[in-house]
Amino acid sequence: MARSRFAHLRRQPGYSAFLGAATLARVADEMFSVGVVLLVLERTDSAALAGATVAAVTLPSLVTGPLLGAWLDLTGRRRRLMVIDQLAISASLLGILALAGNAPAALLPCAALVAGFTYPLSFGGFTSFIPVLVPDELLTPANAVEASSFNLALIVGPALAGTLAAVFSPEVSLVVEIVLSLAALVLILAIPGLDRGGRERGDGSSLRSIAREGLVRIVTVPQLRGITVAGALGLAGLGLLTVAFPFFCVEHLDTERSAAGYLWAAFAFGSMLGALLLVRLQHRFPSESIVVVAIATFGALMLLWPIQESLPLMLAVVALAGVADGPGLAATFATRQRFVPPELHAQVFTTAAGIKVGAFSSGSALAGPVVLAAGSAGALLIAAGVQFLAAGLGWLLMRGPAPEVAAATP
Repeated sequence: MARSRFAHLRRQPGYSAFLGAATLARVADEMFSVGVVLLVLERTDSAALAGATVAAVTLPSLVTGPLLGAWLDLTGRRRRLMVIDQLAISASLLGILALAGNAPAALLPCAALVAGFTYPLSFGGFTSFIPVLVPDELLTPANAVEASSFNLALIVGPALAGTLAAVFSPEVSLVVEIVLSLAALVLILAIPGLDRGGRERGDGSSLRSIAREGLVRIVTVPQLRGITVAGALGLAGLGLLTVAFPFFCVEHLDTERSAAGYLWAAFAFGSMLGALLLVRLQHRFPSESIVVVAIATFGALMLLWPIQESLPLMLAVVALAGVADGPGLAATFATRQRFVPPELHAQVFTTAAGIKVGAFSSGSALAGPVVLAAGSAGALLIAAGVQFLAAGLGWLLMRGPAPEVAAATP
């Protein structure tokens, strides 16, 4: 992609503040699972409670995602809800800091649940704002940068939380997460023209009707149906890696379980490079085709993982697989922008984000039994097989005529 297009993108009013807010919010969200788990383990020594607390912030996304997106599309009041999101996660973290080890265990998941209600907004919510802030001719570079924002957060968030907890304490990790969330809030307030594009009063739209309309769109449009199922299944496979990576490090790479963090960082770094360096693919091939090919290629390269016997080589092949995965996320954004009318962007993006978060959580829940039954190397092979299943099923589901989508109205 020409550098001039990136430069033009940066000059768009409010875009830099948007990108900063989205990235800071995502870094804070990626810190959550590491920082909170370490804090709960230190204060309670209960792995079950630590897992339940993290689950409480992810599982509500399946229910709240469609409703949050519908509210954004109905009212157009994006700023208010994004501010509430950052305040919610800050309040949740303060509650966890105060309650962990000092109150009945059941209160910890309840505190996490406060952040869980708006959790999809840092993912699908921000992404749905891109067509509002960026002209159509810059959507391709904007989608590539957006995918890189996700991957940068995945690199920085867990590493930052772990480092702060190791050097200082888990409490410091949560405090820094609160600071990042509040910094994102300040940047959200600085984005001009964010509150626009809501439904006109009297058009008969309601929260329920918009939520239903968006869900019907995802199910009935072949391209949306295909990428949604493929993406969710692919992330369910990645969920297996949450347990497989630490065990594989010990059993096959002769290193500590903590090295799993480096493997995740290598994957995210490769994916970020792939999203930026292979962006030309978005102009040459249909975006929905890029999604399934990226997932299948990623799965094929994952087959190299179980045969590695050293950490440096494992990092290299994980990063290589990440490069193949990178274009898929940007292409997912492009597909939704192509086949979803502007008045349903927020609903569809946040619904899809909720489905993906739920799928990853499901894969993580199955990771322990899978590793115990198949071994860590076997779990990696199963995760690769799930990618092939995701790509194949996605390709089958997206077969059908592409619908016409009306252009955005000013």
